[in-house]
Amino acid sequence: MADLKKLTILHSNDMHGDFLSKDNNAQLVGGVSMLSGYVSKVREEEESVLYCIAGDMLQGSLIDSEFKGISTMEIMNYIAPDIACVGNHEVDYGLPHLLFLEKYAKFPIISANFYLKNQNTRLLNSHKLIEIDGIKILVIGILTESILDSLKLDKLISTFVDIKDAAKEVGKICDSYKTTDVDLTLLLTHIGFENDCTLASLLDPLWGVDVIIGGHSHTILESPAEINQILITQAGVGTAQIGRFDLIIDKDLNKVDRYTWKLIPITPEHCPRDPILESVILRFKDQVDEKYGRILTHLARKLTHPKREQESELGNLLSDIAKEMLGLDLMMLGAGAIRKTELGPIVTVADLVTLLPYAEAVHQIQLTGNQLIQAFEFILRPERCNPTFEHYQLSKGTTIIYDQSQHKIVKFDLNHKTVEPNHLYKVGLQTFHLSNLDKFLGLDQAEIFKNAKPLVLCTSLNNIIEEYLMTHTNLKSKVEGRIQRINQPN
Repeated sequence: MADLKKLTILHSNDMHGDFLSKDNNAQLVGGVSMLSGYVSKVREEEESVLYCIAGDMLQGSLIDSEFKGISTMEIMNYIAPDIACVGNHEVDYGLPHLLFLEKYAKFPIISANFYLKNQNTRLLNSHKLIEIDGIKILVIGILTESILDSLKLDKLISTFVDIKDAAKEVGKICDSYKTTDVDLTLLLTHIGFENDCTLASLLDPLWGVDVIIGGHSHTILESPAEINQILITQAGVGTAQIGRFDLIIDKDLNKVDRYTWKLIPITPEHCPRDPILESVILRFKDQVDEKYGRILTHLARKLTHPKREQESELGNLLSDIAKEMLGLDLMMLGAGAIRKTELGPIVTVADLVTLLPYAEAVHQIQLTGNQLIQAFEFILRPERCNPTFEHYQLSKGTTIIYDQSQHKIVKFDLNHKTVEPNHLYKVGLQTFHLSNLDKFLGLDQAEIFKNAKPLVLCTSLNNIIEEYLMTHTNLKSKVEGRIQRINQPN
């Protein structure tokens, strides 16, 4: 008779400091208080439970930014996940701070392919063998180089170049446990759902990987994908839901015999609140509210930013302010730097810091008209029209018409005039995007710098926006068609 045991796996990803419940049609949804309550409830009801987090615990809330992730780690220590992997936002406060937070955490944080280049030494543990009620679970953390663009200027840090190398690393770790009776092998990744599927297809079945739980792409699924006999899933973004696997594991064959999976909404019906954790969160919140409650301005109405790959009211307002204040021909504001979907009509300092948490410098580069056309023909490629790629909110006076059937820009106006092929235009970019000109704009950095050396126009975009908002009221903005796509294929 087969030796079958049940294991419940709870999983979160891309929590982004989402501590507080939100009022959704008069019902509280999400927040770590009810999330903690649900995790505790399942731990009481089920004999064998593993709770894991697939990256990006940090960044996205004012509380997290103010305490540089220490508040998040204190809260996570209370919830006590069994294991977490590194996400790209875990390095937002710098590599040394990540290593400090890893020591502060009372749970393992893993990443297999995160190295010091010179010595080929891992910065973190690559994996962890966890035993829960006689079930041995091998958990391996994966983060690829394409996700770590913010560390591109740090020449000491390296990750594996692509998914193929990551797959090889998984194989090496799995092979080293061939003499151990591992019942379940789990990859905890932060590379996006599509990349998870690619990774699964590259894994040798003999390595015995059973499940991939991922993050980064904020994907909501109705059911796990299954590729190469590997189950693949993730749980959207934030704390409004949590993923739940109930696995029946065949310990004789070291494989999943059967399973159920569902996305559990974090609502009061089945997620009791945790009053102790609420008091911890409110302690942090009270300190933040006192410091950041000052009102900056009153907008004419609420402005929105629903999707990063589309022009938005809020993106237009912010890029227009930057252009005017910094004397640019074009501000290319990274759409992913805008971390809220709406703003106003009342705008406080807290709103601004939450809206633009990275507070990056803005640099002026000079691009010819031809180079601008080349960059946007790269940015606007149809295959890049999804949230996993970098997109830009453009300042006023700009009209770009892109013919998708020809993969060609047929109109490009700056300051309401057609761009001249050899004229140099002053373009504003944030540090993150300047560091990734080749990847994000398809431009060679050395060639661009021949036009003129980059100039730091301001050390923090937030300072510019805050100063402007303090002296202007009843601001409004609308979507104008600054980027237009024509002849879209059916």
